[in-house]
Amino acid sequence: MSTASTARAAFRDGVVASTAGWAPGFVQANLVSVPTEDAYDMLLFAQRNPKPCPVLDVTDPGSPATVLAPDADLRTDLPRYRVWRHGQLDEEPDRVTHVWRDDLITFLIGCSFTFEAALAEAGVPLRHVDAGRNVPMYVTNRDCRPAGRFSGPLVVSMRPVPAGQVATAVRVSAQVPQVHGAPVHIGAPEELGIADLARPDFGEPVDPLPGDVPVFWACGVTPQAVLLESKIPFAITHAPGYMFITDVRDIAYRTAG
Repeated sequence: MSTASTARAAFRDGVVASTAGWAPGFVQANLVSVPTEDAYDMLLFAQRNPKPCPVLDVTDPGSPATVLAPDADLRTDLPRYRVWRHGQLDEEPDRVTHVWRDDLITFLIGCSFTFEAALAEAGVPLRHVDAGRNVPMYVTNRDCRPAGRFSGPLVVSMRPVPAGQVATAVRVSAQVPQVHGAPVHIGAPEELGIADLARPDFGEPVDPLPGDVPVFWACGVTPQAVLLESKIPFAITHAPGYMFITDVRDIAYRTAG
């Protein structure tokens, strides 16, 4: 079983894999790096949309370091990144040292992978982990509250949960609001504008078992859907499902419940 530091070392050495199931018990984070001139709008967008964008840390301009993992390098320690230019996905490298800039401010945003260990402890199955797949993610018909030049739709992640354990999944995830908290929707994917669960916009499809109910959580990939619409000149993000694993234990963000 990997720890946070061994997982980051593996990714730094070239391992490329979804981080679902990696380093259980450690907080995982989405990454969004934008130029200083766009950082205020990004911060305001996150403040106005805390369910998909719960901010865990914001770096100094140009810094690849974070207090969430002091020995980590945000340019090399994720398994896969995305580089955006004018709202278009330009490349998906396994490190971004070649495009890093001194004016980049990085936002680390809570990720629902963090509460998966707690779900498993409570007996809630994780179908995507069992299948060795990335979690499925979908662009919805719900608009986020805009901020400056940033606007766009809410993105959700989906986990099939046995009907009798949905209440447990809600209770357990609600205890960690800094990593998206409780679901935003249960059942009826068409109400979110999702036509086919077998065709996610990001990640991989997951086969539900008889009696499963689709449960949807706000997702930190939301800023990537926003980048498509805002078309800012430059940005770096994680690739969906390929997260930054911090040294912080998930219990640090759990509330009583």
